[in-house]
Amino acid sequence: MTLSFFDQFASQSFLGIPLIAIALLLPWMLFPSPYKRWVNNRLITMQSWFISRSTSQLMLPLNIGAHKWAMILTALLLFLITLNLLGLLPYTFTPTTQLSMNMALAVPLWLATVLIGMRNQPTHSLAHLLPEGTPTLLIPVLIIIETISLFIRPLALGVRLTANLTAGHLLIQLISTATFVMLSIMPTVAMLTLIVLALLTILEIAVAMIQAYV
Repeated sequence: MTLSFFDQFASQSFLGIPLIAIALLLPWMLFPSPYKRWVNNRLITMQSWFISRSTSQLMLPLNIGAHKWAMILTALLLFLITLNLLGLLPYTFTPTTQLSMNMALAVPLWLATVLIGMRNQPTHSLAHLLPEGTPTLLIPVLIIIETISLFIRPLALGVRLTANLTAGHLLIQLISTATFVMLSIMPTVAMLTLIVLALLTILEIAVAMIQAYV
C-alpha cells in the first residue's frame, strides 16, 4: 500500500510513448486561440484578462528594460499553472512533481539571467556577492557563501516546487483512501474527513497557482 502511493509519480508509457510527453503537450492545446473579430466570446475575454493581470504582476518588480522577458515568463507561468491544476484531476500525471523537469526549466532561465546581468551590468552583479561595509576578515567567507547561494538558487526553487506538489498529492491520496475505508465503518468520521479533503483540495489549487508564480 505504501509503494502504491508513490506510483502516481512514476512516468508511465503507452504503446512506447512516454505519457509525460503527452502531459507536456496537452496544456498548449487547451488554450483557445483568439478570433479575428472585434468582439470575442467570454472565454477568450477571460483568458486575455488573466494573461494581462498575470503579466502586470510579473513585471511589477522589474524595470523597463526587463519587460522584454514578459512573453517567456508569462508563457512559463501559464504552462506551470495548467500542469499543476491538471495534475489535481483523478488519473492524471503531474510532470512538475519530477525534479528533473523542474531543474530543466529553472537552470536555463537562471543561467540566462546571470549571464545577461554579468554582460550588461557587471559591477552591480558582482556587488551582490559582497555586501557594503563588510569587515576585511569576512570578505573571503562572504564571497564564498554568496556564490554558493547564487548557484543553489535554481535547485532550491526546483526542490520547493517538487516537494510542495508531491506532499499535496500524497495528502490528498491518503485522506481520500481513509475516507473510502471509513465510509462503511464510521460514516460520521468519513463525512468529516470528506470535508477535510474538500478543504485540502481547495488549498492545493491555491498552492498549484502560487508555486507556478514563485
